[in-house]
This record gives sequence, C-alpha cells and structure tokens, in this order.
Amino acid sequence: MLKHLVITALGDDRPGIVNELSKEILDKKCNIVDSRMAVLGEQFAIIMLVSGKWDKLAKLESSSDDLGNKLGLTISTKYTQGRKHNKDKIPYIVEAVTIDQPGVVNSLASFFSDSGINIESINTSTYNAAITGAQMFSAQITVNIATDIQIAQLREDFFELCDDINLDATFEPLKGSF
Repeated sequence: MLKHLVITALGDDRPGIVNELSKEILDKKCNIVDSRMAVLGEQFAIIMLVSGKWDKLAKLESSSDDLGNKLGLTISTKYTQGRKHNKDKIPYIVEAVTIDQPGVVNSLASFFSDSGINIESINTSTYNAAITGAQMFSAQITVNIATDIQIAQLREDFFELCDDINLDATFEPLKGSF
C-alpha cells in the first residue's frame, strides 16, 4: 500500500534544483505524484505530493534536513492521504485579468468561499500590458462545484462580482475532466 508525503521547499533560485531534488526522491524509490514549482522573486518554491512504500517515505522524510542543507533549500514534510475523486463535483476553470490592484485575490477567494466552493488551485501573476505598459493581474483558478449547485445562478453572481471590481473573466467546465 502506497503512502503519501507532502514536501515543500524554498530557496535561492538556481539552475538544477528540480533535477537534484527529483533525483533524490527517485534514489529513495519514491514517486512524484503531483507538484507545483515556481520562481517567485529570486526564490524557488516547490510543493509536491510524493508516494511510496512507508519505509521509503520514512527514509526520505528523515533525510529532509540533510537534503535541504545539501541543496540550499528549507524543506518541510507532512504525511497525508491520497486525494479521492468525487463524482458529485465538477471541476471548473476560472481565468481572470484586470489592472493590478490590492484585494483581487481576496475578492475571488471570498466569492468562492461564500458560495461553499473549494478552490483546488490558484495561479496568479502580474505583467505589463503590451501597449500601455500598465501593471496587469492574471489569475487561473480551478474550483470543484457540487452538482447540486445551480451553475447559471452561480455564473451570474460571479460575473456581477467581475463587473463590480472591473475584472474580465471566463468561467467554464475544465475540459477533459469528465
């Protein structure tokens, strides 16, 4: 029976971090099941779900401090269960763009929280608009919506929020998820 371990790591960005970290996991006979990696400022950040037999994960966990020192990363670990597929929920993807302003993430998170909807993932970034050079904000959010929620009303409420905060957005079922 496979067990699961969440590993988070943070450190100065440099070439080779993903290679070195994934090699250490492979050498311990474990598998990266799911991961998110990004450079934020000058820092490299990763969170991953690793699976393996309990004894292999235990060796990986017990070596995390040494591994962190070797790779120049601050590493933390936590055991977890594998995620179960829920047939009573449908994944949707929300993509949004607006002029960058404080509070956009909170407004979006509040909307879904108040609607009883779990955010599965969120990726945000800022960039300069091509013509004007204005600082823009972009978000991609994956949510799981219960099948008993009235999608038409939810979408209407969501687009009303978008109008209120001057946000251009799409709200569609995640393709290939059925």
